[in-house]
Amino acid sequence: MTVEATAAEGVQSNSNQLETTEAEAHAGSEHAPLGSNSVSFAADRLSACCHGGAKMAVLAYSLGKREINQYFSIKNAKLLSVAAVVLLIVFHTASRHYGGSDTCDWLLSSGRFLGDNVWQPYGCMLHKYKSTEAKFCLREKRIAFVGDSRIRQLFYSFIRMMNPEVKEVGNKHENIPFVDGDSTVDFLWYAEVNNSLKEQLMLWTEGSASKPHVIVIGAATWSIKLHNGKSEALFQYKANLTAISDTLEKLAEHSEVYWVLQDPVYEDVLSDSRKMITNEQINLYNEAAVSTLNTSKKKVKFLEASRQAAMETISQSVDGLHLPESTRDVGAMVLMNSMCNKILKPIDGSCCQSAPPLSVLQKIAAGLFLLSIIIFLILGYSKHRKSRHVPDVESGEGKKPPVVLGQLNPKGPLLAICKMSLIMLYFYLCDRADIFMKEQKFYTHSTFFIPLIYIFVLGIFYSENSKETKLLNREQTDEWKGWMQLVILIYHFSGASTFVPVYMHVRVLVAAYLFQTGYGHFSFFWLKGDFGLYRVCQVLFRLNFLVVVLCLVMDRPFQFYYFVPLVTFWFAVIYATMALWPQILQKQANGSAFWNLALLLKLLGLLLFICFFAYSQELFEAVFSLWPVSKLFELQGSIHEWWFRWKLDRFAVINGMLFAFVYLLLQKCQLLSEGKGEPLFSNNISNCLLFVSVVSFMTYSIWASGCKNKSECNEMHPYISVVQILAFILIRNIPGYARSLYSSFFAWFGKISLELFICQYHIWLAADTKGILVLIPGNPTLNIIVSTFIFVCVAHEISQITNDLAQVAIPKESGPLLRRLLGAGVFLVLVLILSHN
Repeated sequence: MTVEATAAEGVQSNSNQLETTEAEAHAGSEHAPLGSNSVSFAADRLSACCHGGAKMAVLAYSLGKREINQYFSIKNAKLLSVAAVVLLIVFHTASRHYGGSDTCDWLLSSGRFLGDNVWQPYGCMLHKYKSTEAKFCLREKRIAFVGDSRIRQLFYSFIRMMNPEVKEVGNKHENIPFVDGDSTVDFLWYAEVNNSLKEQLMLWTEGSASKPHVIVIGAATWSIKLHNGKSEALFQYKANLTAISDTLEKLAEHSEVYWVLQDPVYEDVLSDSRKMITNEQINLYNEAAVSTLNTSKKKVKFLEASRQAAMETISQSVDGLHLPESTRDVGAMVLMNSMCNKILKPIDGSCCQSAPPLSVLQKIAAGLFLLSIIIFLILGYSKHRKSRHVPDVESGEGKKPPVVLGQLNPKGPLLAICKMSLIMLYFYLCDRADIFMKEQKFYTHSTFFIPLIYIFVLGIFYSENSKETKLLNREQTDEWKGWMQLVILIYHFSGASTFVPVYMHVRVLVAAYLFQTGYGHFSFFWLKGDFGLYRVCQVLFRLNFLVVVLCLVMDRPFQFYYFVPLVTFWFAVIYATMALWPQILQKQANGSAFWNLALLLKLLGLLLFICFFAYSQELFEAVFSLWPVSKLFELQGSIHEWWFRWKLDRFAVINGMLFAFVYLLLQKCQLLSEGKGEPLFSNNISNCLLFVSVVSFMTYSIWASGCKNKSECNEMHPYISVVQILAFILIRNIPGYARSLYSSFFAWFGKISLELFICQYHIWLAADTKGILVLIPGNPTLNIIVSTFIFVCVAHEISQITNDLAQVAIPKESGPLLRRLLGAGVFLVLVLILSHN
C-alpha cells in the first residue's frame, strides 16, 4: 500500500517565523552542501572545548567538513547522477542488445529464493497468478504435460493454480485428463524418450489429433534407472532426442514447447532401486538434451528455473527424487508467467512482457517536450543565471518574491522544461521501457529496521541549534516531514506493509502529514487572511504539476498518485471553510469570545460535513462519479480506492485545524513559554503533560503492535491516530532544550518530501511501486546506494523546476492569471476526454 508525501504546510504560528533572510534562503538552494552544519555551530563546539587537543580536533573536523562541502555540493551531486544515468543506460542497452537474451530467457533459466519459498527470477518480476487470472488466460486452450512422475508433479501444481481443490488421485502411471470450463490440461505418461513418445508427437504434427497450444515435456530418470546408469543408455537417449528434435521444432512453430531439464536428486535418501540416479548422471542427460535440442532456430524453450530452485530445496525431499511442494510450485508459476504475462500484462509481472505501445497522451507529451527542446536550441544556448531561492508557497513564507531571470527571458522557463523532459525520459526508461531490470519486494525485519536505525543515527548526528524556539517552528516541521518521509520510503522499499504493526504505525505518519496540512493552511488563513487567487493557484500548481506531467508521461490516472488528489481536496475544503462567509480572522477575533465561538461553529459544521459523507457511502460515490470529477478520482473505473483513502484519515485535517486554533489562542493569551531552553508550560504542568504524552504514545504503539487484521484496525485508526500525533508534538516541544534543536539532515529531506514521495513510484521502486528498480544487477547493496543517490538528486531538481515554473506560470496580475487559468482548464478538459481511464 503506498503512502504519501507532505501536503502544503501553511504558515507557522507567528509572524517572525514568516520571514527569512536571503542568506537562510540561499542555504536551501542548489549550491548548498548536503546536510551542512552552520559555521557558528562548529564555533560553539570549539569554544566549549577546554583541552588543546580537543580544540584542534574540532577545528580539523570543521575545516575538513567545509573542504568536502566545497566540492560535494548539490550541483556536483546532480552532475554525478547525470553521468551515472548515462553510463547505466548505455550498459543496460548494450547488455540487452548483445547479450542475446530477454526477460523470458531470464524467467525460464535462472533465479534465486528470497526466502519463505519466494522465487525471484533474474532481472524481472514474477506475478503470482490467482485462480481467476489463470482461468481467463487459459480459456479455450489445450495444454499437454508429457513425461514421467516429475512432470506429473508439475502438472498437478499447474492445475491447482486454476482449481486449488484438485487432489492427486488415480493410477500414477496412466494419463490424467483435467478440464476446467473451456480449458483442457492433460498429463500423458511417457517415462522415456522412445518410439512411443515420437509417435505421440508425430500424431500432433502429421495426424488428425488437434495440436496442444502448449507442450511441457521432459524425461530422463527412468532411462537412468532401467539401464542402471550405463553409458550406452546415454548414447541411446541422445539418439532418441535427435529423432524427435525435428518434430519438436515443427510443433514449436505453432505451439509453445518447453523442455523441462531434470532436477537434482538427494542421493542420501534415495531407495536402493534408485541409487543409480545420481546428480552426475542427471547433469550428463541435461547436457545431452541442451546440445541436441538447442538448435539455431531456438524454438524449443528450456525450463531450468525449477532445477535451480530444487538445488536449494532438494534436501527437503521425502524420497530424494520428487521435489517438495514449494519447489514444484515455482516451476508451475514460472510456466504460467511465461504463457500468460504477454496476454494479461500484469504490472507486477515484468517477465516476458514487451514495452507497452505509446498512448495518445504519451505521444502528445513527447511532442510537447520535443518541441520545447527544439525551440530552446533555436533560441541558442547562453549561460543561464541561477535564480535566487523561491518562496515555498505551501509553507506560506512571506518573503519578498525574488527576481527570476526566467520571467524576463523565455530561455529560462524553456530550460526548466527541457530539464523536465529529460527527467521524464528517465522516468519512462525506468518503468515503462524494457531496459532496466526489476525485482520483487521481500519483507524481513532486518530490511526495514536496520536502515531505519541507520538514518536516525545520521539524523541525530546532524543536530543543530534552531533559529526559532516556537512550537512547530519551520525547521522543526521540515524535520518532522523529513524523517517521516524517509520512514515511508524504507517502508515501501522493504515491502513492510505485509507486517501489520509497521503498517499501522505508518498509517499514523500518513495522518500526521494531513494533520500538518490542516495546521499549516489554517494558520495561514487565520493569521494572514489572504484568500486571493494568486496564492491558491501557487499552492495548486506546486502540489499538482509533477503528478499531471507523470499522468501524461506514464499513462496513469490522476488518482493513481492518490495523496496529491487527497491533499488537493482537503486544501479546497480548508479554503472554503475559511473563505466563506463569515470570514473570521485572528485580528478581528482578538478580545472577542463571540468570533472565536463563531469559528468553532464553522469547524463543527466541517466536522458534520465529514461525518455525513463518511456514513453515506452511496452519496459519496454518487458525487465523485460525476464527470469530469470522476476522471480525477476514479481508479480502474471505480471510485472505491478514493473512498477508502478519504475515509481512512478523514479527521486528520480538522484535527490539525483545531490544534492550530487552540495553539494560536494560547499563544495570543501568553499562556505558553516559548523562550530558548524554557519548558512550554510551568514545570508541574509540563511534567504532567510529558508523562501523559509518553504513556499515550506507548499505549498506541502497544495496541498497534497487537494488530492482526488490517481491516479491523483501520476501522479504529481515524479515531485514535490523533492520540499519537498529539503525544509526539508534546514530547517534541514541551522540553525547552528539545525545541531548541533540530536535525538539518531530516529538514533537508523534508523540503523535498513531496517530490520524494511521487518520484519513488517509478525511479526508485518499479512497476508502479510493486517492485524494486535494479540499476546494478547482482549487487543489492550497491544497487540501493546508486539508485537512491540518483533518486534523491532527481527529486531535488524537480522541486527546483516546479518552483521556478510556478513563478512564471502564475502571474500576480489578475488579467493574465485568469487567461492562463482558462487555457489550463481547456487543456485539462482535452486531457480528460482523450484519457482512456
